[in-house]
Amino acid sequence: MTARITTPFTAQSTAAEVVEGVDLTGRRAVVTGGASGIGVETARALASAGAEVTLAVRDPAAGERTADDIIATTGNKQVLVAPLDLADQASVAAFAAAWEGPLHILVNNAGIMASPEMRTPQGWELQFATNHLGHFALTTGLHPHLAAAGGARVVSVSSAAHLRSPVVFDDIHFRERAYEPWLAYGQSKTANVLFAVEATRRWAGDGVTVNSLMPGAIRTNLQRYVTDEELERLRAASGGSAVPNWKTPEQGAATSVLVATSPLVDGVGGRYFEDCEEAGLHRPGTRRGVASYALDPEAATLLWQVSVDTLAG
Repeated sequence: MTARITTPFTAQSTAAEVVEGVDLTGRRAVVTGGASGIGVETARALASAGAEVTLAVRDPAAGERTADDIIATTGNKQVLVAPLDLADQASVAAFAAAWEGPLHILVNNAGIMASPEMRTPQGWELQFATNHLGHFALTTGLHPHLAAAGGARVVSVSSAAHLRSPVVFDDIHFRERAYEPWLAYGQSKTANVLFAVEATRRWAGDGVTVNSLMPGAIRTNLQRYVTDEELERLRAASGGSAVPNWKTPEQGAATSVLVATSPLVDGVGGRYFEDCEEAGLHRPGTRRGVASYALDPEAATLLWQVSVDTLAG
């Protein structure tokens, strides 16, 4: 059993504190969902360390506003914007096809949470399609560029909500079972962890490592479908254990930035982090740790094949 990764940073650390002293000059990074929430602060921290950062966003106008803000606050003019809609496979393919040269850091940050039942034109459940299949297609499409970078890192932003559900391979898209927003979200976030496990296994020879993480609870546009009434219902149902300790966006981005840049994570892959260190296994009755089913290598291999088959279908 390999030792768990610990760091001097904590739940209160900010992305700026984590990246301090790291030099990313000459490195190129992509942050999906880089125009809102923790994506902005993740991109800002990478830019502050000298990286060229591309904000891959659904709304290019919002991306341009964010890029201007990051340039103004960091002095790094290498902040770019490119359109990307993860729920649209043509958009994902176009982004990957347009990329040229090496890619050192890919932060799969964008997501949709606890949405009403919605489907893509292919009939895929939207949360799984966006949070997993979109990022799966993007990362595999960019793999040659990651491999060319030498020591590239992929960051798969998951959530403690993965504890709500494994990937239900018999009915991923809720065609048989009744749709439940949080189960659908939880399943997609488990997929983010399993992807990190399998991608690291497959790509270790290319020097590409993939880790997943729980950023913490941050009030952002991600929760646009989660009302205060829904939060109160979750709190009551959990006897209070679902009450989050809210982080600022700067704190919420810290674990992503740690996994993307810290020398402490060099060569490390297939792990799940929270509060700026590797998490232990989940203990019942808590919202912490990683579910054993999310690290299961057989489930990770199966998910990869299911994803390839789904996208090919």
